Amino acid sequence: MERWNSTTTMTHRSRLHNRAALLKAGRWIAVEQPEAADPAAWTRQTCAAWIAAVDRMKIGDYVVRTSSFQERIGQPLQASSKAGLVRAARVFFRDIQDWEWLPRRFDPSRALALPRSINALLGPRPRVIDDGLWAKLLWSGLNLEASAIPRGKAGPIYPLELVRAITLTWLYAGQRSNEIARLRLGCIRWQHDGTPVAGDSTQVLARAAVCLLDVPAHKTGTAFTKPVDPLLGQAINAWEAVRPNQPKRAHKRTGEQVDFLFSLRARAISSGYTIIPMLCRKAGVPASDVRGSITSHRARSTIASQLYNAKEPMTLFELQAWLGHRSPESTQHYAKISPNTPTKAYKDAGYFARNVRTIEVLIDREAVASGAAAAGEPWQHYDLGHGYCTYTFFEQCPHRMACARCDFYTPKDSSKGQLLEAKDNLQRMLATVPLTDEERAAVDDGRTALNQLLERLADVPTPSGPTPRQLLPIVEVRRDADHGR
Repeated sequence: MERWNSTTTMTHRSRLHNRAALLKAGRWIAVEQPEAADPAAWTRQTCAAWIAAVDRMKIGDYVVRTSSFQERIGQPLQASSKAGLVRAARVFFRDIQDWEWLPRRFDPSRALALPRSINALLGPRPRVIDDGLWAKLLWSGLNLEASAIPRGKAGPIYPLELVRAITLTWLYAGQRSNEIARLRLGCIRWQHDGTPVAGDSTQVLARAAVCLLDVPAHKTGTAFTKPVDPLLGQAINAWEAVRPNQPKRAHKRTGEQVDFLFSLRARAISSGYTIIPMLCRKAGVPASDVRGSITSHRARSTIASQLYNAKEPMTLFELQAWLGHRSPESTQHYAKISPNTPTKAYKDAGYFARNVRTIEVLIDREAVASGAAAAGEPWQHYDLGHGYCTYTFFEQCPHRMACARCDFYTPKDSSKGQLLEAKDNLQRMLATVPLTDEERAAVDDGRTALNQLLERLADVPTPSGPTPRQLLPIVEVRRDADHGR
């Protein structure tokens, strides 16, 4: 393992994670299968036993120190932790087989593949900060004062301009903490219609200038440029104006000698330096929520999700470019669709309205109160526009969209219809009626669909018995070009 650790070209942090996982695998093999302690002795059966052990492993198993997570000992490992243990073994055996350190006895990509039961639990799960909580953090960052900055014996640990610049970078840039720590001096540029503009210019064009942030090389790609809020650019320019001259330092990823923006007393600000507790105290909010502690990376997910759910949202590919991802799959781990977005889309789709329609129904309260309704007197009158239908089970009648005018039908121009409309004790209500595919097409598509519906119902009996063909000849619906009907 130590030989692999000194040979692999992974980043330092990835090497540390894989080394810890391999040490755990070594402790497990020493207890369960000491005869397979040599990697050359591993077989497909050993790989299967390791995956089964990982699937049942709990927090605290096969580790040296447990002081940092005493309260969680004995709890099951999360799916992402299980995947990391399996992945570390797969990468280890893949590399040492490719480097010909041992004979190839199995295919690591198959023997150490992640089980479906674990893989099904993995996927995009952005831990977005609640909008109300995030708004309070934004307010506290924009109104940051010197009294809120942590102080030492000699005064504030860092100048107000430096802390304000770091704070607004965290709140607006959507960058990883190590990317913020590695920003370079002069990373802010101002442009108007592609023309460079000075940040402190008083010209009218400068007021509408776009603020651009140059992001250094990061874990998934090379350096790139992204637009940011002008407030961030102004805060960084204010810090650059008072920043003391600093010696250049080596960039860990590129090896270049650069001037780090957030540097003081000849030392770059550590990526572990966090302003979150200070902002939470000033905003009066807890440093954690139901999704866990508020971390630097959660701000990145929150900003990405808000840009993705804005009134004029960024597309997934635009957001991918803004975050600096190589693949849109990585972007999906940050951008979460808020419940409001699918809710609005569902309402706009009109699912309920597409399958049901409302029709006005008149209730004759006098017929109900007098008992005539119990004796068979009509008391419900469904308004068809040209007349009323008194059939009690109107929603089940196949002719409701193309009334054949059977015995239950009362035309509005008849004396009976006029007497009905003249009653004072009518109660107007709306009834929802589910529509079939043909009826829905008649509503949505018009004349052609209605003619097809009439032809299909020509020989279907009406509630009173006769079919429409027996009651009246089928007349095709035509549009009157002269009268617009």
